[in-house]
Amino acid sequence: MRLMDHTLQFSLLLTLLGFASILANASPMKNNFGHCERVVKKWAVSSLDPEVNEDKHTLRDLLFFLHVPRTGGRTYFHCFLRKLYSKSLECPRSYDKLRFDPSKTKCRLLVTHDDYSMMSKLPSHRTSVVTILRNPVERVFSTYEFSIEVGARFLVHPNLTSATQMAERLRSKMRGVSTLDIWPWKYLVPWMREDLFARRDARRRRGSDDMQSNGAYDMEEIVMPLHEYINSPIALDIVHNGATFQVAGLTNNSYLEESHEVRHCVQKYEILGEHVLQVAKKRLDDMLYVGLTEEHRESATMFANVVGAQVISQWGALNMSMESVANNKSEQSSSFSISELENDDHQNSSIDHNSGQVTSTENDEATKQNMTVDRLMEAYEVCISSLRKEQAHRRTASLKRISPANFSKEGRLQVPGVILEQIRSLNRLDLELYKYAQDIFEKRHKHSMEKLFAIERWGSMFNNLDGAGFWKVYLLASTLILLFLFLFLFVNARRRTSKVKS
Repeated sequence: MRLMDHTLQFSLLLTLLGFASILANASPMKNNFGHCERVVKKWAVSSLDPEVNEDKHTLRDLLFFLHVPRTGGRTYFHCFLRKLYSKSLECPRSYDKLRFDPSKTKCRLLVTHDDYSMMSKLPSHRTSVVTILRNPVERVFSTYEFSIEVGARFLVHPNLTSATQMAERLRSKMRGVSTLDIWPWKYLVPWMREDLFARRDARRRRGSDDMQSNGAYDMEEIVMPLHEYINSPIALDIVHNGATFQVAGLTNNSYLEESHEVRHCVQKYEILGEHVLQVAKKRLDDMLYVGLTEEHRESATMFANVVGAQVISQWGALNMSMESVANNKSEQSSSFSISELENDDHQNSSIDHNSGQVTSTENDEATKQNMTVDRLMEAYEVCISSLRKEQAHRRTASLKRISPANFSKEGRLQVPGVILEQIRSLNRLDLELYKYAQDIFEKRHKHSMEKLFAIERWGSMFNNLDGAGFWKVYLLASTLILLFLFLFLFVNARRRTSKVKS
């Protein structure tokens, strides 16, 4: 009996220990989620500005173009913004570098792959933000293709060591920057470059040119297959939901200290992504302009009429201000350009005191001062045609190095549905944000077009009037104003008379 009691006690003890073990193992998971939930919610609350931005449709002093990679933002930079802003008005390290240099406080244009956390470095009350979003599935394809395209350029070298050393030497000598200096390509391209060399070396060791292919996106003997790419840790951290994290300010390139913990918590617990999505949506709401890659023509037209028109208007105001300064200060030359006034005491000025460069700058400023929305769109069309030809040439030359692998829209259609579905699943936040951006775009595009048509209608009416017709309208309007004034004076006089009688 006593033996049975001991046996029962021992069994109970083992059972209790088992329960304790289960609880101990479950507790960290529960606490981990709880910790993550607190971290994400705290960040979301601090990121949602309670103030309503009533002036969000008006361009402020500084334009921040938040360039989401592979959305066509580089086209806007070269073919729109470079036509509107002189280099002297660009913020140092604009677009090209990894980090913003705040030494030039009077710059007016910042175009960069930095995320929204950049706003912590800028005067938010004087900054307008614009961006472009793209269908997330197409953006993943494009990111994959571009990573391989740039990585393949290094295959001219005999081995990876040679390619890496040459790249470093060129970067140290060149005044500009390499793609390897720009986020996110500074992570994606070296990784893809190493993978391309490894696959080429394996083919050479095998000594066989017989390659199996299941389509352009699944040629593992030559390039990393798409299904392998989308499941890699680096793609999971940088590529998937990249637009949402960039608009939220939570990329691995963020300026915010807490961003990495918040991002990792959201990647671990999908349900917490809703908090990040709400912040990103609110920020899109507050932006001056939100374009869509797929609505290329409509987006470009709206950009010219919403952003371009206001930049041109600002130039006009600055010119008037400059003329006033010149008239009041006779000791100053009236031939100063805006860029000279802005750049006199700042670093990285694009103005050289060399006479030839000054003449070029003056011509450039004169062109910008005479700019109209119609001229801007004409310049954009010419520029984008040239830029596309250049990009197509570089892409073709690069992909020759990994032939017969090639990428095309037709090739994308051959990708199995299961992989496409996986891309959608991995980019759930970006899909939601893109739908929201589509709604914003539709509403703002409709409003922009209605405003544009109204202006054109009034302009057309006055342009169609001949001399006699104009004077008829003028006399009619003048007569109505005089009648209204007479009626006002008559009623006022009657009131005074009635007061005197009473």
